Formats: sequence, C-alpha cells, structure tokens
Amino acid sequence: MIRVKNLAKHFGGVYAVKDCSFDIKPGKITSVIGPNGAGKTTMFNLVCNIISADDGSVYFKKENITRLPTHKIARVGISRTFQQARLFKNLTVKENLTISRPCSEKEIRDVLEKVAFKLPIDTKGSALSYGQMRLLEIARALLHPHELLMLDEPTAGVNPSVRQELKKILKQLNKEGKTIMFIEHDMDFVMSISDEVIVMAEGRVLMRGTPKQVQKDKRVLEAYLGK
Repeated sequence: MIRVKNLAKHFGGVYAVKDCSFDIKPGKITSVIGPNGAGKTTMFNLVCNIISADDGSVYFKKENITRLPTHKIARVGISRTFQQARLFKNLTVKENLTISRPCSEKEIRDVLEKVAFKLPIDTKGSALSYGQMRLLEIARALLHPHELLMLDEPTAGVNPSVRQELKKILKQLNKEGKTIMFIEHDMDFVMSISDEVIVMAEGRVLMRGTPKQVQKDKRVLEAYLGK
C-alpha cells in the first residue's frame, strides 16, 4: 500500500531520518518503535509532506506522493493523528468533527460509538480529559475518507482503561479492513496488537518483523526492550 524508499531529512548537520526504507502491507496493523530521537515522528511528517524530504521518495498505491501538498496527500487516502492532541477547545465535539468534513449527525454518532466516546456531541473541547481528546482525534481521523490510518503515539498520556479501549478499537477497525500504522512506546500495547513491527534507530530502519521476531532480536532486546 505504501512504500518508503531511501527517505532522508537533516536539520543543520544532524540527520533526523537517513536512508529510511520500508513498505506497509494493506489490511495489516504495523507499529513503529524506537527510542526518542529515532526519527519516527519525522518520518510520519515526511510521508505526509508536513516537512519536505531532502532525499528519497514515498509511494502510495504506486503513486509517487513525495512532493504532493499535504492536503492532496490526505485526499489520496491517508488520514493521521499527531503526537499531541490537536483539537479546538472552544468548539464542541460535533464542531471539531465536522471541521474534517461536512457530515450528518448519524455519521458523527456512529463514529463516536466506534471509538467508545460517550459524552454528548455538544460538549466543549475544553471539558474533555486528555484520553477523551485522543479518542475524539481518532474519530476525526476516521471520518476523513482514507485507506491508511496513521496514529502518532495514540496511547501517550492516557490512563490504562483508555489504552485497553484503544486496543479494542484498533483491532475492530482492522477486522473491518483498515490498514493501520502507528508509532508507540508502550511495548505491551505494540506486541499485543501488531502484525508487523518496524524498529527505527538513528533515523534508519534497524529491523522489521513479527512481534515474536522483534522480541527475540538481540539488538532490539538490548536497545529498546531493556532485556
């Protein structure tokens, strides 16, 4: 579905992403792990052209999208969330969702049910907990027509009950045929939900494989899993 080839980005004399290559299979849940500074979020931003790549290319369904404007990349079928929740606190739940695209109240209620968001749609963003904001952000990403859902640290800052809810949500979305790629630091979450795991270090892909393969890889055990 998506192929990244030799992607590179430097800031000054430091490479945040360098010679990064991988592909994402349709219908799978793929996680991206690695220490802080490994280049994970920068790679996401390069895929969506939020920041421009210095080198390399990104293909989505065989189309080169490397230099497409971000809004056009969204239109080809990629929807994403960000590391920090990006909601308008002065707007209601409904208004935050309809910013993504005009939609009916039934669509809004259906997507909120899908992500187990239980507050009324006229609740202001300022009244939401951080976990509720994360769920609403995922709902907004789902409302945008897409074939690939990219989530940047969906469990960051949320309590254990929300993490378990997110796990159920992502598994159900995958059963419905969604292709999901997400960055995450919670290894229990990663290992329990991923079909494939991409491990990044120093801006490159260190290895990729199934959760079991990643858990057995000596480099990953030493550098990321603390074993």
